[in-house]
This record gives sequence, structure tokens and C-alpha cells, in this order.
Amino acid sequence: MFNRSTQDAIAAMSRLAEAYDGGITLLSAEEVARSRNLPRPFVAKILTTLARAGLVAASRGPGGGFTLSKPPEKITLMDVAALFERGEQDILCPYGRGHCGHGNPCPLHDRIEYHINGLKEFLRSTRFDVFRGNHHP
Repeated sequence: MFNRSTQDAIAAMSRLAEAYDGGITLLSAEEVARSRNLPRPFVAKILTTLARAGLVAASRGPGGGFTLSKPPEKITLMDVAALFERGEQDILCPYGRGHCGHGNPCPLHDRIEYHINGLKEFLRSTRFDVFRGNHHP
């Protein structure tokens, strides 16, 4: 459902949410990558994007690392997905790209739209505090 960057960003943010203690504990990109079995250079790039968006705070130098910039209950999955998804749902149309929004809708249009809207609501209503207390090293 999501592109790889979105999946990995949610995975990285979930790890930062698990460790969140008000911003005292910082995790390195290496630790986040290792804990989620992700490539470190890719995680570093994702964390930089999240920091630019104001979702992650970064500290450079020895003892530096990353933490959430605000409590996990104030960050939704949609906050992260919106940074990495292009919003092109018409690729789900069985009539192919470019059909949706032009002429009569396909027979599945309403059902597809219903499920996409449900997914968006899930992303808007799910906050990263769901990962608190579920630490998996």
C-alpha cells in the first residue's frame, strides 16, 4: 500500500517512539536501522527528511542522534506518510492510470474510494504512542 520510503519512515519513527523519554535519549541512525533491519544510509536520509519536516530532532557530534521532536501522541502516521507518498491513488483503477477522474467512473471506483478513505482515516487517527511499551530490540 505504501512506498518503501513511507514504510521505512514509519518503522524508524516507531523505534524513536519506543525510546521517547521527552527527548533525553538519542538514538543513532545505526541503532534505528539495526533495530528495524533497514539499510543505515537509507535510514539516515529518512531521518534527515523527518528532521526537516519538524517531526524528528537531530543532534550532531559525539553522543548525538535522533529523537522525536514532540511526544509520540502528537504525531500521526499521516504526518509521516504525507512526506513520502505522492497521493496517486488512481493506479488502483483496474482501467489503468489516467482513467480516474475522466469520464464515467469504473465499476469499482466507489469501493476503491471507500477503502482509500478508510486508510486515510486510519493514518490520521493512529498516533505513534501505540508503539510505547512495545520495545522489540
